Amino acid sequence: MRDRLALLLLVATTTLACGGAPAAVEEIRIPKGAGGVGFLPLLVMEQHRLIEKHTAAAGIKDLRVRWIELGGPSVVNDALLSGSADFIAAGPPAFLTLWDRTRGNADVQGVAAMTSLPMYLNTSAAHLKRLDDVGEQDKIGVTAIKVSIPAIIMQMYARDKYGADQTSRFDKHTVTMTHPDGVVAMLSGSGAIAAHFTSPPFHQRERKDARVRTLLTSDEVMGGSTTFTMLSTTKAFREANPAIYAAVLAALNEANGMIRADPRAAAELLLGPTAERGFTLDEMVAVLADPAITFTTTPQNVMKYAAFMHDIGSIANRPASWKELFFPEIHAVPGT
Repeated sequence: MRDRLALLLLVATTTLACGGAPAAVEEIRIPKGAGGVGFLPLLVMEQHRLIEKHTAAAGIKDLRVRWIELGGPSVVNDALLSGSADFIAAGPPAFLTLWDRTRGNADVQGVAAMTSLPMYLNTSAAHLKRLDDVGEQDKIGVTAIKVSIPAIIMQMYARDKYGADQTSRFDKHTVTMTHPDGVVAMLSGSGAIAAHFTSPPFHQRERKDARVRTLLTSDEVMGGSTTFTMLSTTKAFREANPAIYAAVLAALNEANGMIRADPRAAAELLLGPTAERGFTLDEMVAVLADPAITFTTTPQNVMKYAAFMHDIGSIANRPASWKELFFPEIHAVPGT
C-alpha cells in the first residue's frame, strides 16, 4: 500500500505543480463506500439529491453528482489521489494514512465525521472464546489489511495486552473481504474465515445465527464511542470549489438529520442496496435505533487513532489536535 500511495502522490504532486489548483467543476464524483449503516448518509444524500439542492441554493444550477459503486479503504484512497473521486468516505485509520502521506502536496483533510458506531469481532468457530485463541490456521475477515478499523483495533488490543513488540501479533491472520462476502463466509461454514470483524447491519445479520457470538468490539478497545466513517477531500478541491464544498457539508448534515428524524424511511433505503434479505423492515429500524449508533458530523476519538498510529510508526506526523486533521468549517463542534 505504501508503494501504491507513493506512486499516486507522485502523480497528484506533478498534476498540481503543472496546473496549479483544479478549475471549478461541473461534476463531482463520490464513491458510495463499503456499505452498511456507516455509509447510510451517502445513500440519503444520493436518494434525495441533497448536494444538488444545496448547490442550487448557492447559485450552482447544473452540478452533476456521480455516485460510484466503490468501497474499501485502500481503493477509495487511491481514487481520491488518482483524481477519479473528489470526496471519499472511509474510517479514521485509512484517512490518517492519507492525511500523513499527503502533507505538503495533495493535503487531504477531513470534511466532517459521518457516523459513530462499534465494530464487532464475530465468530462461529467453537475453539474461539476470545481473540487470543486465534490459531495459526485461523483467518479473520477485515475490509483492508493494516489500515482498516478492525486491523488497527486488533493492533491496539495486542499492544495493550502483550506489549509494544507484539503490536502486529494478529496481522498475519487478517484477510481482505467486503462485509457482504464476510457474512456469506461466516454463515456458510466454508472455513474460509474463522472470524469476521464487521459493522451494522452485517453484525446483526450474523448474530441472528445461533452459532455466532461476539468476541470483541471496537468500543471496548477504544473506551467509548468512536467515529466509524468520515468524509474527506483535498485542499486544492476545497479552495477551487468553496461553494460546492460548503454544499456537500450542508448535505451531509441534512442527511444525518433526516436519518435521526425518520429512521423507518432510512431503514427502507438501507434495505435496498445492502440486499439484506435476512432482515425485516422492523428489524432494520431496530438496528438504526441502537443507542451505540449515532449519525453525527462531530469527530469522536479520532485523536486516539492518530496517537496510536504515530506511536507504532504507521504515520510519521502526529497532529497536535483533531482540528489539524479537519478543515476549519467543522472546528466549532466538540470533537475529540
